[in-house]
Amino acid sequence: MADEFIKGLGIFTAGGLGWMVLAGWYRTESFESSQQLVAPVSLSDSATMFDTMGVLLMDTLFWFTIIGALAFWVIIPVIRQTREVIEDGR
Repeated sequence: MADEFIKGLGIFTAGGLGWMVLAGWYRTESFESSQQLVAPVSLSDSATMFDTMGVLLMDTLFWFTIIGALAFWVIIPVIRQTREVIEDGR
């Protein structure tokens, strides 16, 4: 169980840090705003391919963080416990 926890924590930490860095670049209009990190993405007409890739990576990291942490903290332990219960019942 400790292995799953630390793997989930590593995914949550690394993915969350990556998302926060990219959200700081693409979702923060000004540092005086109260909408930091949650403002809609605003790319100008001069956005490059790298800006588009950054926004795509930001969304990917967000979902990787959520689904990855849930997988290691909830789904995998539930599957293992269910498997143990089924094997003990035989």
